[in-house]
Amino acid sequence: CGQRPLFGSISGSRIVGGQDALVGAWPWAVSLQVYQGCASFTHICGGVLLSNNSVLTAGHCVTGRKDPNKWRAVLGIHNLWKHGQHTAKRRIRSIIVHPEFKTETFENDIALFQLYSAVRYSDYIQPVCLHLHPYIDNETECFVSGWGRTAEKGKVSAVLKEAQVDIIPSSVCNASDAYAGLINEKMICAGSMSGGIDTCQGDSGGPLVCYHRGTNKYYLIGISSFGFGCGRPKFPGIYVRLSPYVGWIHSELMGNKAVTPISTALTTALTAMAVVLVWTF
Repeated sequence: CGQRPLFGSISGSRIVGGQDALVGAWPWAVSLQVYQGCASFTHICGGVLLSNNSVLTAGHCVTGRKDPNKWRAVLGIHNLWKHGQHTAKRRIRSIIVHPEFKTETFENDIALFQLYSAVRYSDYIQPVCLHLHPYIDNETECFVSGWGRTAEKGKVSAVLKEAQVDIIPSSVCNASDAYAGLINEKMICAGSMSGGIDTCQGDSGGPLVCYHRGTNKYYLIGISSFGFGCGRPKFPGIYVRLSPYVGWIHSELMGNKAVTPISTALTTALTAMAVVLVWTF
């Protein structure tokens, strides 16, 4: 998990007004799409591949769209309009939204999609790692990716975008001239306080990952949730902090008999996270 087989350098690119990711750079990125009729699907949200038949996303993505038969997951894709030999499309067996998700405040904004059939891993389709390093410092490199809008009122991107972001202390984001106390301990503030680097509509549900040099892997620490505008100064993107939901994810994945059991490595990672995770900013 967490490996970028076709890793390329990041050059200050961003989803809002930014550059394209390299093909295969983020192999756990998933496009979640809704059927529009006439065999047509539209990208709605991003997702993150956890195992060969489970995808994590944001709970608000399925508000008013909870029928799994209307959705599909597209994996191993770079350009939404060009499905190549590395692309896999899967119907959805079930959608599980966190039972305490609140649409008014975006609390517990997390959901699981169970695929009808497992995907085969390749250089272009890989699960993300969930076992997090318990400490993050100023030199830790963290990234977001998605097919969302490239400007606050702009168009969605056909090509996967990427951005390197800063993890910002909640105390800074909660300042009176910023989010004014809206950010709680189950959320992560990431982006730039000066603006310009951010996720936007269509990026929701996508991954916030951080690189751990010791293992040479990327670890999922958050899911894109909400923000005030896109790329505005003092209003960075807000992400669901993954660590408080490890137990829920584990129980849902292991409790659903229709789902292939997650790997031993992932089970070990989930257990370790539940016991030792202390994330400091």
